[in-house]
Amino acid sequence: MEINSQYCTCLQQLLLVAVALAASAETPGATAQAMPGCPDLCGGLSIPFPFGTKEGCYLNKDFLITCNASNNYEAFLGETNIQVLNVSVEGQLRISSSPAYDCYNSFGNVTKSITSGLTLPKFPLSYTENKFTAVGCDTDTIIQGWHAQDYATGCISYCGEFGDVVNGSCIGMGCCQTFIPKEVLEFDVSVYSFFNHAYVWDFNPCSFAFVVEANAYNFSTLDLVDLRNETKFPVVLDWAIGNETCNDARKNQETYACKDNNSICYDSDNGPGYRCNCSEGYCGNPYLVNGCKDVNECEIPNLNKCTNICWNTVGNYTCSCPKGYHGDGRSDGTGCSSTTKTSIGVITGASIGLVAAFVGISFVILGAQRRSQTKLRKEFFKQNGGFLLQKLLSNKNSTDAAKIFSEEVLKKATSNFNKSMVIGQGGYGVVYKGILSDGRIVAIKRSKAIDKTQIEQFVNEVIVLSQIYHPNVVKLLGCCLETSVPLLVYEFISNGTLFHHLHDEGCVHTLPWETRLRMAEETARALAYMHSMQIIHRDVKSANILLDDKFTSKVSDFGVSRLVPFDQEQISTLVQGTLGYMDPEYFQSGILTEKSDVYSFGIVFAELLTGKKAICSECAEKSLALYFISSLRDGRLFEILEDRVKQEGNAEQLKRVAELARSCLRLEGAQRPTMKEVVEYLEILRSNRG
Repeated sequence: MEINSQYCTCLQQLLLVAVALAASAETPGATAQAMPGCPDLCGGLSIPFPFGTKEGCYLNKDFLITCNASNNYEAFLGETNIQVLNVSVEGQLRISSSPAYDCYNSFGNVTKSITSGLTLPKFPLSYTENKFTAVGCDTDTIIQGWHAQDYATGCISYCGEFGDVVNGSCIGMGCCQTFIPKEVLEFDVSVYSFFNHAYVWDFNPCSFAFVVEANAYNFSTLDLVDLRNETKFPVVLDWAIGNETCNDARKNQETYACKDNNSICYDSDNGPGYRCNCSEGYCGNPYLVNGCKDVNECEIPNLNKCTNICWNTVGNYTCSCPKGYHGDGRSDGTGCSSTTKTSIGVITGASIGLVAAFVGISFVILGAQRRSQTKLRKEFFKQNGGFLLQKLLSNKNSTDAAKIFSEEVLKKATSNFNKSMVIGQGGYGVVYKGILSDGRIVAIKRSKAIDKTQIEQFVNEVIVLSQIYHPNVVKLLGCCLETSVPLLVYEFISNGTLFHHLHDEGCVHTLPWETRLRMAEETARALAYMHSMQIIHRDVKSANILLDDKFTSKVSDFGVSRLVPFDQEQISTLVQGTLGYMDPEYFQSGILTEKSDVYSFGIVFAELLTGKKAICSECAEKSLALYFISSLRDGRLFEILEDRVKQEGNAEQLKRVAELARSCLRLEGAQRPTMKEVVEYLEILRSNRG
């Protein structure tokens, strides 16, 4: 399909150059067509079938384009106010969308604030062609909505001075971007500020957030000063036919949309339905009978490899040599050479020799491939710090120290990393369930690539983490370093995550208050223990707290954890973490301390008390931290507690627990308690029950 798209794109470009020439009429398949007798334009916008502007001209109501002749022939999707900018027969259409924004005056007061969003009747946002983008130097943005399930994501953009910002750079200073998930038919965008633009107001009074076609927006520093709120941005939607797969749709030829005999069908990868495309060598509209026309590759140099004579055939082309030459006339090394008389015997002998040579070469290649794979494994082992890890492990007497697993062992444990063995995936990588030869069940995480400059640090962290013996920390058993990215092997925890038990449908309200309080203490103990070993987790969240069959908490996922040298209390590092849980002081300064984990623990604690997510869609502030703190300040604690917590908890105990959570969420890290102090206070609260 990519090849055919290149055919059509190349042909369309040439037709634009020669649009006034009669030759363009000989290749009607180069441009998309409407149904016979139907309007094919709305102003300057081409409307290909299955879309149409009136009844009888579109496939069904999903594909109606409303053409507003009274307003400069603007086109809209169906009966909505969503403006259509472009329609492609290849399965995409481009629409227009407005940004969300908030603006402040020099006193830090809001002058205007607008959220934005779209509710799409049928066609989802393209997850490959769009990005969620935010512009501003004091900007916290969230996009949330619904696809296969509820989702929320966002990004943070912060900068102190105008001179810090770089044109075209959208990595967090003045501009930030993130990806859109699949199957999004509805979304809302909100914009927030940390300091009401007080420190950047003179050059950046507003923050903006919007979904935009990835290649259509290039950040400029001038946008900080004047990205007008009336600006519209192009957004790409994916469209497909119906809700069936190709196999199901073909069963009813009357409703099957791929009408041309020279068309192919493929299933949509962004929601239900299917699309049609002209076969390779053809171009046009596959949704119309005789809509796909043969492409004359010989007339388009980019579409053929002939260096001599080109002959167009139906759906293809051939190359030949002039009389007196032999070869196939192609530009890939098989061109034309002078012909000499050759006996059949010589040709036969040469053929046999070639066959023998081919067999011999095949054996050589197979052997070379095996040697190459072995060599590659050794290179990965060395690259990922395997020799250093071996040396360090040889000095460890403990039988429980980290083991180095071979790739073959882990392949066997996971049925060659079969998809059926996947138990989790996300930005960190993919987690597989595995069964080792001794019967042990393990969790195997295929991590992201690590920086080659941090190999020694990675190895040291593996050593340290493998020596953590704590009942509330998931045990690291070892790793495999024979692959391009390290594979980490952990003990398997069977009962899902705390996030699942707090927020997933069917589990809400199932955790008793005493169990929640115990989980908080267990998590605090694990973090206090890690801090005593100079380890900062850096991504504490309910999704990283696993539960065993007895609902015992197990802190997991040390993919971004950092070791702090024993002669230091803090380190400067690239800001990493999860939106909603990240310490604002760490985010602003890049200085990581153990108090950053304390803040994240405070968010988890608030989740246990309220049953609400860190990014709280039903909260006015959208942030659970802000919602929790403002509710306590206004004396509304018992209004925000989850029903079961309120019913089962002692009122005085709940007040003290809430105050402890609030102390963990203080903006200044120095004012937060240590995890050791949190543990001691929780012990008292649990033993006294208020």
